[in-house]
Amino acid sequence: MSEQSNPTATTGMTDTTVKAFAPDGPTLRRRHRRAVGQFALCVCVLVPWTVYLAVSLPDRFEARYWPMVWVGFDVLLLVSLVGAGLAVWLRRQALIPLSFVAATLLVCDAWFDVSLSWGRDDVWGSIASAVLVELPLAVLLVMRARRVLKVSARLAWEGLGLAGEPPPLYKMPLFVTLASSNSVHLDFKPAKDA
Repeated sequence: MSEQSNPTATTGMTDTTVKAFAPDGPTLRRRHRRAVGQFALCVCVLVPWTVYLAVSLPDRFEARYWPMVWVGFDVLLLVSLVGAGLAVWLRRQALIPLSFVAATLLVCDAWFDVSLSWGRDDVWGSIASAVLVELPLAVLLVMRARRVLKVSARLAWEGLGLAGEPPPLYKMPLFVTLASSNSVHLDFKPAKDA
């Protein structure tokens, strides 16, 4: 049986190697190029669009459906928070994306509340709400999701029989598999034996 089909056979390896789920097949290479191209296209379109909006938007705008916009936004925020709460209660990995979505919506909510009330008497209430409620809750959600990611990565690392500590999340490959001797070595330090 090969190392890739039997992760437990590698327990006790002194030279642990890990390989990203590298795009070595034509389908995976094509998907990787497509994903990189899509992100590059989004950035290339967003930059001129942002500049265009900065110079073309009016200083004032009357919104016809203002209550629907804000209530709809708050409903989305509520759904993401309920979803994240249910994921915690049910102990599901869905907590991770739902927490990031809710945190992003909370930051957007704080931004719009403060920026749209700027120069008016109610700006201080918006700032207080952002600083005391929305932003701390967003940070808490991101930290919780990050913690779950780290624990999941550690459990997967141990499940593969890899020695030492897993690399930090920003260095962790998207997919991790046991690899042969010609694999890519990750830049990590194994844990010292105590």
